[in-house]
Amino acid sequence: MTFHYLESADDPRVSDYTTLTDVHLRKLREPAEGMYIAESSRVLRRALAAGHQPRSFFLAEKWMADLDDVFTAYPDVPAFIGSAALLEEITGFHLHRGAMAAMQRPAPVPLPDLLAGARRVAVLEDIVDHTNVGAIFRSAAALDIDAVLVSPRCGDPLYRRSVRVSMGTVFQVPWARLHNWPGELQVLKDHGFTVAALELTPDAEDVDAVASRNLDKLALVLGTEGAGMSPKTLAAVDLAVKIPMRNGVDSLNVAAASAVAFWELRART
Repeated sequence: MTFHYLESADDPRVSDYTTLTDVHLRKLREPAEGMYIAESSRVLRRALAAGHQPRSFFLAEKWMADLDDVFTAYPDVPAFIGSAALLEEITGFHLHRGAMAAMQRPAPVPLPDLLAGARRVAVLEDIVDHTNVGAIFRSAAALDIDAVLVSPRCGDPLYRRSVRVSMGTVFQVPWARLHNWPGELQVLKDHGFTVAALELTPDAEDVDAVASRNLDKLALVLGTEGAGMSPKTLAAVDLAVKIPMRNGVDSLNVAAASAVAFWELRART
């Protein structure tokens, strides 16, 4: 392993890590360049365990021993080492979670392949908050969701904050970005899925009533923060599901609601 010790924030070799706090820039740049950032030793280890390939490592010298086995396993991947102040100047924030890695994005999985054998699928419509996206993926991984589909305008599951909030579980759940929205919900129906919207509509059924039917294949659509589900999407689903509220609370945050619904609507053998 060759370690490269950084002396300047302008070093072109670490361009993958510049201005990580500029959300608008990064969410455009990273997919276009076929990369994403894995932040923290735990997350990058989960990325590697999932078979994702590193482009480079980026860390302060004090974290080198912690990743000695990783460096041994990837001797041809450059590791860039710098002082805490220099790394902060490059990224825009203080690194306090260990190392980072620039990772190659895995090739997209075709939708039919993603659905093969699946019984529970989550579909995210225009959920733009990366914290919510990451939290939903963490619940999906924990509660036996077989795949996650995201609409064209949904936040990037591989954006740094999404990955961090998910604790790297975003690498465990197969996912794909849809392009024809909401038209591709028909693909789910063609594969035998009942498509349900988690939405407080007048005709929405209580989640336990739907759970009692133990539908063989269920795709649960979660709407964007605030505005909720779009009318076109509601017109395309088979039914609406609601979580009954108590004590004057009108609804749950979409990430919290997803966890409740994933558990209640899990496939029962």
